[in-house]
Amino acid sequence: MNNNAKKVVLLTGASGGLGHAIAKHLAKDYIVYGTSRKPIESTDFILVQMDLTQANSISKAVQQVLQKAGRIDVLINNAGIGITGSIEETQLDDVRKVFETNFFGMMQLIQEVTPIMRQQKSGKIINVSSIAGYTGLPFRGIYSATKSAVMRMTEALSAELKSFNIDVVDIAPGDFKTNIAEGRIYTKLDENSPYFDDYKLTLKMIDDEVEAGLQADVLGKKTLKIVTANKTKLRYNIGLFMQKLTPFLVTCLPGRFFEKLIRDHYKMK
Repeated sequence: MNNNAKKVVLLTGASGGLGHAIAKHLAKDYIVYGTSRKPIESTDFILVQMDLTQANSISKAVQQVLQKAGRIDVLINNAGIGITGSIEETQLDDVRKVFETNFFGMMQLIQEVTPIMRQQKSGKIINVSSIAGYTGLPFRGIYSATKSAVMRMTEALSAELKSFNIDVVDIAPGDFKTNIAEGRIYTKLDENSPYFDDYKLTLKMIDDEVEAGLQADVLGKKTLKIVTANKTKLRYNIGLFMQKLTPFLVTCLPGRFFEKLIRDHYKMK
């Protein structure tokens, strides 16, 4: 057993999808505590109950890990929820729910774990955002907004924690073949909506792109490398080639031209 096996990882959203793939790869060398909203059993790593929309649940899970392991060396904020719909028609309650899960819950968890890492004088925080955070995607504007917020917060956090020997990293995945669509919040298709045709076609393309995405194990392996690395980059964009080009194109192309590329991609009227 190497020294890494003594290190403790707290990983949110480990019951399925990308989180489960990350947990499986890390569990080979680390003590992994994964979180799930519903209590389930796992043979590969330890699962604890946590609901990112409930402040007490977050605090309880952190304390549970501390009581069992005595420390937290790596925090991976992976859990998130998707949402689709036009800006005009998306219910504000749904917007709040997604921000609670994708941003505010993550921020509370960081606030709970950071003092632990400062006391340890070391740690690593990895926030999973999305390539969608680099631009406002049509009918995914709310999702893009949450992930952009994660990116900006991660940049600030990295600068703030550098002097405490706490490494902060942003991982921005593109499309991966997972069951993300099953938990997605979406504005239902309505034939009377002025957005019906564009939204219907975009939804199909979103699902098709997920189906054609990379395997979750790709992200699992990459995350393991980032966790074990002594030196890391601030940002890792992980996805298909054209998706990884997005940050470059957003920066280099005129805004209206990039917008046209996006509209043409989704065959919007």
